[in-house]
Formats: sequence, structure tokens, C-alpha cells
Amino acid sequence: QVQLVESGGGLVQPGDSLTLSCVMTGNQLNYFAVGWFRQAPGKEREGVSCLSFNSATTYYADSVKGRFTISKDNAKNTMFLRIDSLEVEDTGTYYCATNGDGDRMVVVSPEQMCSMASPDSGSRALAWGQGTQVTVAS
Repeated sequence: QVQLVESGGGLVQPGDSLTLSCVMTGNQLNYFAVGWFRQAPGKEREGVSCLSFNSATTYYADSVKGRFTISKDNAKNTMFLRIDSLEVEDTGTYYCATNGDGDRMVVVSPEQMCSMASPDSGSRALAWGQGTQVTVAS
């Protein structure tokens, strides 16, 4: 069974950069599409960036284009989200996800995967980490 564990969150200042990591255990990451989602205080969870299993196709939400970079290192079974020019509005809990748990998988584009942020939109089909908190404050 796939397990995902995020790290790298913390308290940062506006304008700083941060890299979040998410390690997969229980399977090989090269088989999986990956994504990062965030939930800001008082708001619904949203997909911010998703990546196809072969890293050929990416999706970024409009609010993060140019500042967020998603990647994965299959050899390390780890996915990353680099965030540059952090803004106060980037504050929230960041979750990593894969397009299934290895036993049950969904075939979706990165844009489709990033739309699956809530149960109503299919989030139960994804495998999720526990989340890491990012707080941007001066």
C-alpha cells in the first residue's frame, strides 16, 4: 500500500523560496502521476500543480504559474514542489497526492488530477499525504 509523507513546510517570509518534498513508500513512483494541493485557512482544498507519470506534461493553477515548479525524482521515490517568491496568500496546508494507491489507479491528465481536490470531484480516487503547513508572514 502506498504511503506518502510530506516535509519541508514551515514559517517563511514573503519573497522567500521553499521546496516541499513528498516521499513515497510501498511502490515505485515512476508508475504514478503526482500532484500538489493546498488548503488555505477557511477555503476549500485546490490543486496547484500536477505532473504526468513520465514528467512530460504539467499543470499549474493560474495563481501559481511562474512561481511553482513541480518535479519528481523516481530514483529517490520523491516528488517536489519548489515555491519561489512566496506570498502571504500561499499560506496553507500542502498535500501531495498520486493517481491511486497502486492497487486502484485512475488515468487522468495533470489538469484533471488537479481538479480532484474534494470528494465531490473525485479525491477519494487519489492517494494522499498527511499535509505539511506553510505559513508566509513578515
